[in-house]
Amino acid sequence: MQSYEQKKWWKRILALAAICIGLFSILYTNKLVKLLTYEEDKKIKLWAEATRQLPTQGENPFFIEMIRGNETIPIILTDEKDAILSARNLDTSKLNDTKYLSTQLKEMKLQHEPIKIIYDEQNGSYNLLYYKNSTILTQLKTYPIIQLALIMFFVVMSYLAFSSSRKAEQNQVWVGMSKETAHQLGTPISSLNEWVNMLAETPKEKQDEIVNELRNDVKRLELITERFSKIGSEPELKTENLNTVVENSIQYLRARTSSKIKFNINIESSENLAKINVPLFDWVLENICKNAIDAMNGEGSLNIKISRDDLLVYIDISDTGKGIPKSKFKTVFKPGYTTKKRGWGLGLSLVRRIIFDYHKGKIVVRNSDLGKGTTFRISLNAE
Repeated sequence: MQSYEQKKWWKRILALAAICIGLFSILYTNKLVKLLTYEEDKKIKLWAEATRQLPTQGENPFFIEMIRGNETIPIILTDEKDAILSARNLDTSKLNDTKYLSTQLKEMKLQHEPIKIIYDEQNGSYNLLYYKNSTILTQLKTYPIIQLALIMFFVVMSYLAFSSSRKAEQNQVWVGMSKETAHQLGTPISSLNEWVNMLAETPKEKQDEIVNELRNDVKRLELITERFSKIGSEPELKTENLNTVVENSIQYLRARTSSKIKFNINIESSENLAKINVPLFDWVLENICKNAIDAMNGEGSLNIKISRDDLLVYIDISDTGKGIPKSKFKTVFKPGYTTKKRGWGLGLSLVRRIIFDYHKGKIVVRNSDLGKGTTFRISLNAE
């Protein structure tokens, strides 16, 4: 439920951020539009005044330059009866097209009131100056709408891509978890079957050892059940001696692994204490070791070294397998990554989550050489 609520909040935040960006863009652009409109109105009024003054001032360079200075604002000059006298900053190829000029004049009448240019107040002779917004101003007005549409488009596409990716990842995790369950149960169940067969063929006086192994496998099934029950909840951590935990885990694996795999444990200190959850941490060791055994094709050396400094306890797990390319050092911990033909790529993803999220530690590929082997390092806070 918590994950679902967080997802809903992320959706709301994403939508709110898009709306805020769009509103800010519209408000800021409107402010620029108003400033530019004011400047264009002032410019066109100066142009009208220069046009009115020019006949009385002769070839005054100041007024001529002011008239020539308007290169952006489309204008049409008419007489008092709206007969078109001249036009400027319109499509030069259509200046002789009466229909085109009439259409432009109608547009200008809708946008702005005309400016009356009075040449002779006594005779009442005047011209009318019509104008419309420049191309830049027109584009600036439509820009926020286009920008908002693009923002909404990318938000929708990002949301769909995110949802699709999350759904695919969840499906992959669910499939992987079901297969991981089968994988976890497979070892003790196979072992139980073998012990049962051996038990049927062994004399009663020699059955005690087999019964003990049967109990170990039953305990293993209980441990697997406990592991899965802790996924998704906050596990209880207790101070444990990692030396004992590692030795117990390796002892179980050694008894159920090919004799061609040599297990070596190197412990530098008699006590390496850390707060862990034993069932989950044992799962981590089992996953890494099984991956190492697969990488060695069932033959080679598996070396476990436990060391520490003042703050951290380190567990280095090394194999003599095929190795991992350096470019994949981080990718191996992502759900779905696997080099096995029948793999599902969940083991190391679970390992990272157990170490990083539950134990507040780190796990990395410390080093790897293709054809020589790989070393994983687990770092935990020392007690």
